[in-house]
Amino acid sequence: MTLCQLFLQSEASYAVVSELGELGIFQFKDLNMKVNAFQKKFVSEVRRCEEMERKLRYIEKEIKKEHLKIPDYGENPKAPAPKEMVDLEATFEKIESELREVNTNAEALKRNFLELTELREVLRKTQTFFTAQGQEMSNIVGEAQHALVHDEGTTSGQAVQLGFIAGVIPREKVPPFERMLWFACRGNVFLRYEEIQQSLEDPQTGEPKIKAVFMIFFQGEQLKARVKKICEGFKAALYPCPESSQERQEMFRGVTTRLEDLKTVLNQTEDHRRRVLVGAQKEIRSWIIKVEKIKAIYHTLNMFSFDISHNSLIAEGWCPIQSLEDVRRVLKDGEKLSGSTIPSILHPMKTHETPPTFFKTSRFTQGFQNIVNAYGIATYEEVNPAPYAIITFPFLFSVMFGDAGHGTLMFLFGLWMVLKEKSLLAAKSNNEIWNTFFGGRYIIMLMGLFSIYTGMIYNDAFSKSFNIFGSAWKSNYTEGDMMGDGETATLVFDPAKYYRDSTPYPFGIDPIWQSAKNKITFLNSFKMKMAVILGISQMLFGVCLSVFNHLHFKIVIAIFCEFLPELIFLLALFGYLIFMVYYKWLVFDVTQSGCAPALLIQYINMFMFKYDPPKSDCDVQATFYPNQQTIQTVFVIAAVASVPVLLLVKPFYLRSVHNKKVLAKNALGALSTDALIPNEHTSEQSTSKNVTHVETPSVSGEGSSDIEMGTQPPPAPEKDTNENGKSQSKQNGGDDMKDINLSVNNIEDTSAMVLAHDDDEEEFEFSEIFIEQAIHTIEFCLGCISHTASYLRLWALSLAHAQLSEVLWNMVLHIGLSMDLPYIGSLIIFAVWMAWANLTIAVLLVMEGLSAFLHTLRLHWVEFQSKFYRGEGYIFLPFSFKHILDIDSLDELK
Repeated sequence: MTLCQLFLQSEASYAVVSELGELGIFQFKDLNMKVNAFQKKFVSEVRRCEEMERKLRYIEKEIKKEHLKIPDYGENPKAPAPKEMVDLEATFEKIESELREVNTNAEALKRNFLELTELREVLRKTQTFFTAQGQEMSNIVGEAQHALVHDEGTTSGQAVQLGFIAGVIPREKVPPFERMLWFACRGNVFLRYEEIQQSLEDPQTGEPKIKAVFMIFFQGEQLKARVKKICEGFKAALYPCPESSQERQEMFRGVTTRLEDLKTVLNQTEDHRRRVLVGAQKEIRSWIIKVEKIKAIYHTLNMFSFDISHNSLIAEGWCPIQSLEDVRRVLKDGEKLSGSTIPSILHPMKTHETPPTFFKTSRFTQGFQNIVNAYGIATYEEVNPAPYAIITFPFLFSVMFGDAGHGTLMFLFGLWMVLKEKSLLAAKSNNEIWNTFFGGRYIIMLMGLFSIYTGMIYNDAFSKSFNIFGSAWKSNYTEGDMMGDGETATLVFDPAKYYRDSTPYPFGIDPIWQSAKNKITFLNSFKMKMAVILGISQMLFGVCLSVFNHLHFKIVIAIFCEFLPELIFLLALFGYLIFMVYYKWLVFDVTQSGCAPALLIQYINMFMFKYDPPKSDCDVQATFYPNQQTIQTVFVIAAVASVPVLLLVKPFYLRSVHNKKVLAKNALGALSTDALIPNEHTSEQSTSKNVTHVETPSVSGEGSSDIEMGTQPPPAPEKDTNENGKSQSKQNGGDDMKDINLSVNNIEDTSAMVLAHDDDEEEFEFSEIFIEQAIHTIEFCLGCISHTASYLRLWALSLAHAQLSEVLWNMVLHIGLSMDLPYIGSLIIFAVWMAWANLTIAVLLVMEGLSAFLHTLRLHWVEFQSKFYRGEGYIFLPFSFKHILDIDSLDELK
């Protein structure tokens, strides 16, 4: 990774950035961070892009409202030239204005259509109502007179002058509307309503609404005015309704005719709108990609510094070294596309700034790299744990998940996702859980494959074993011995008598252990020792990887003061534990099993220096190999002695180097007081023995001069600030003045080199370095103990998974298979099998699989990566159009 500077002519800058976006190999730095967003050079172009986005968002919304699907043909159009923006803007403006005009007209027509439909329903319901009352108002008048006359002075023969109004109101407002009329008019109105059977479409929202037709009878103008105010408050639509039946029928026929004509106009309007949308539907995805690319280009150009005098843009950014030729090719292509006669320049720069971290990944390795990145981005040029995690991650998972049957199901699921990769990617699902599983498809496939292997080692598939090669145990028991006391009988197989020729089962655990009562005891011992061996081996591998970091960064002191003490501490204590396990397995056979040492007690006695003479011939606490006491004592002393080395040597060594550097600078400063004029030479100084001549740039930055280290301190390289505000140290003839080796007053005799850095050197704080080293020492020493115990989760989860699988078999499927029902037995077995299969997938594959995955993640992040991985870098994020191609809708960008 290198920091580069690009000098681009204004007319070629757009084409160059566009080509770099297609390649995705250059990460630009923002040189205008302190500039207000509204004062940047290309802010007007960005606003034009945002306006085009708004228009496209409106068109897209209308297309989706019409239930049209936006097709994805997988196209990747190039970013259009700046002059083509005008054509795009004109196209979008035309479509938007046409759609808005059509929508406005359609809304007005729909509103008119709704009013006519409501009027028709009012006329129909009113006519039906009056027809039901005998086509005369006399019956209604009589009923209303009986309901409305309350004064005692009014005679029954007095005529009542009634009026009525009709309208439409939403159905949900009818009950409160009726109550309001009753209380406001004190019961002096007569209300009749009936629901409209068909739903009416709202012209604004397009949602269907259920409404009701109402008729209100009243007496007098005062009540009429009060009723109209109530109708207005409830937003009820009032329509004129003639009193005579003939007039109502004529009006009904006229309204029906107008509705038919209006429906024809509406259909034509909808057809025209749909034609416009269908035409935009085919191109809108291509338009979205083009607009987003233009916007991304101008956003990037706003990060450049503008040189007014040369009419050029200056950019800085990071680029992989192997991609520099591609960048140069892009610069040439940009010149050709823009027709520029002045070439663009790519200038690699030297910097002390830490570059971003970049790892090339494929679809196979991306998932493992994401797991590592979730812990922390690797420091630049640090050892990357991802390649090792490709093997160790699925293997440790399989140790906890070891079941050949469950592993086969998981492997087939992962294999299906891998084989259907292209079609599943094209589907672009928005389900977050599915996307997580699909993103880790290769991890799932490998975890399943490794689980098949460990399941074969455990000889376990759905809690059952396979007797492929025949058991290595033989039995001389008779049938009567095997009958014994029925279910309570227990047969004891002595390995010395019943183990066939001392030859083990060819591959994995012997299947006879499946039916043994001491199966758990045997497997616990095996899996616990295996977990400790695997854990210590991985931690040792992590410590060994740290030496590559020290060698690469040339931190020699860390090799002797960190790596070697850590290696000695880990091997002397925990590597020795692995040795004892293997020694016990190899040396003590079945004839000596009673005298086999108790490793836990032996390990405790090792730290207590307790070596009592053997109390018997088979004392499990006694030493079990020659010179054991001497070897264990040396190991403990070596482990304890490595702790102060790890804690003290590095901080005091760094302080010693710093003190010598300070003394050298002070000595140089004292001698330089004899020179009254900078760069003044005297004969005495030029003949001094302990003076080193170094060629360095002069103060003016032109040429060079010999500076005697005995007369004055070397001047720091003058910093030249260019137009973009970036400081650069002036070089002399291409010489690298990054570090200057000084030798003053025989400092070489102390085997230390004093490095003179530039002015921005960090201050040396011994307390901070010592505290940091103390924390590292405590964390490593205690971590070796706690991390070794943490690896016992491999044993615990493996045992839990096996036992849970066995419980599901015995408590579910075994019961169904044990039933002896001649007719319905098959149906019961099928139902029981379905229950067992669902529980197996839900509990053992999903829940147990997720649990084992999280534990494996913890073992890699904490126990393994903490031994060598700092993860203090930042990711390389090049300018790329790739994410634009994944956009399904502009709503995702909000």
